[in-house]
Amino acid sequence: MRRLPPLTAIEAFVQVARLGSVKAAAEELALSSPALTRRVQTLERFLGRALFERRHQSIKLNAEGERLLQQIAPSIDALSDAIESMTSGPDILRLRLGVLPLFASQRLFPHLAELRTRFPNLHIDVDTAAHSISRLGDGLDAAITLARELDPALYAKRLDRNMVYAITSHRLTTGPKAITRPEQLEEHTVMLHRDMPDTFDSWRAAIGMRRLEPAAVDYYDSGQLMLEAAAQGLGVAFMHESHYNDAHDERLVRLFDFSVESPYSYWFACRPRALATRPVQIFHDWLVDLFA
Repeated sequence: MRRLPPLTAIEAFVQVARLGSVKAAAEELALSSPALTRRVQTLERFLGRALFERRHQSIKLNAEGERLLQQIAPSIDALSDAIESMTSGPDILRLRLGVLPLFASQRLFPHLAELRTRFPNLHIDVDTAAHSISRLGDGLDAAITLARELDPALYAKRLDRNMVYAITSHRLTTGPKAITRPEQLEEHTVMLHRDMPDTFDSWRAAIGMRRLEPAAVDYYDSGQLMLEAAAQGLGVAFMHESHYNDAHDERLVRLFDFSVESPYSYWFACRPRALATRPVQIFHDWLVDLFA
């Protein structure tokens, strides 16, 4: 039998290839960046060829790396499925789901009891870490993500369409300096989610004020913290109508009265082959019915 490279080296290669970042892959595997780099180099030495184009502060698969990933990814996914089937009981259906925390708390958890009643043997491992789409088939069975559009190689189902709301604290809408006009944003901080960086640009373009510049722009990776920051009067958050409505927070108020469609939607996504598995199929059908 032909000698194989260490499985840890293959695992490191796949993680870097799918995440496109040594740092992100190292965090996923609980390694230091140098340790992960050494594992990738071990595989490259074994094969006798480079697999990545290394640039300043970036790394990208080269043609050889692309070819290797395409050939081994299905086997790695199958291996992961085999291990999962051995570690779960025969009567347990387990779904590894990547989901954004705000979506989970506002729109998913309030309905999970009904799903559990209908399918008591379905158990869901909830993962709120970043890069959920790139980890499909490699740690995750399915994901609910916020995006403009998704890779056509994936199975993707749009769950909603939303309007962009400017959201802030009631205290910023009263008194002599109350915010009543978009121009006043030049004196305030705008808050944006890192997964929705174009929200404010789309909003100001739709209202015909492309040159409107806020005093500052702060970025968040947590929708829940954005809502809390807005409620505390730290600025104006540009989020979705559903985020505002589902917060049920009396401290918050919607600014202005513009109807601007968001360029972003929530999507359910998985690899096409995963849709044939029972846990993913059950959850997908239930979720689609829920949002219908």
